[in-house]
Amino acid sequence: MKTTMQFIFFVFCTLNSFCQTDPISTNGIAIGSFDPVSYFTTGHAVKGTDSYQTKINNISYLFSSAANQKLFEDNPTKYIPQYEGYCALAVSYGKKISIDPETFKIIDGKLYLFYNKKVGLRKVNSLDTWNKSEARLLKKADELWPKVSTVKYVAGEDM
Repeated sequence: MKTTMQFIFFVFCTLNSFCQTDPISTNGIAIGSFDPVSYFTTGHAVKGTDSYQTKINNISYLFSSAANQKLFEDNPTKYIPQYEGYCALAVSYGKKISIDPETFKIIDGKLYLFYNKKVGLRKVNSLDTWNKSEARLLKKADELWPKVSTVKYVAGEDM
């Protein structure tokens, strides 16, 4: 039964590009198993695999290739998402919420992830809002992050 439910969830997420994920899953996997290096090398999100993984501070990062794993291990701070992978826009408002790993932006060589989900009848893409006032929101998120980082994240609590 568990395998069937996992399959249904996988299919739903594959068909629905607005699938949210916790920045760090309950089993310690970062950014929904997406390869953090792929954002930089391919310009889009690529799923990692259990075959290539590195653990830092009890968080496992998965990679799509041995080459990406090596790049990460040589300079993890270059590839680890900002704000521990929480939605950058939410951090600028003093909150922690889940992200859609396929909704991202690289700013000054740093990876930022965003919320993107259908809520009721409308689509909420926090990257759209971010892009309208990026400089102001980035400054605010950076200022608030030390305080926000101490706030307990509750999985599944979104906008």
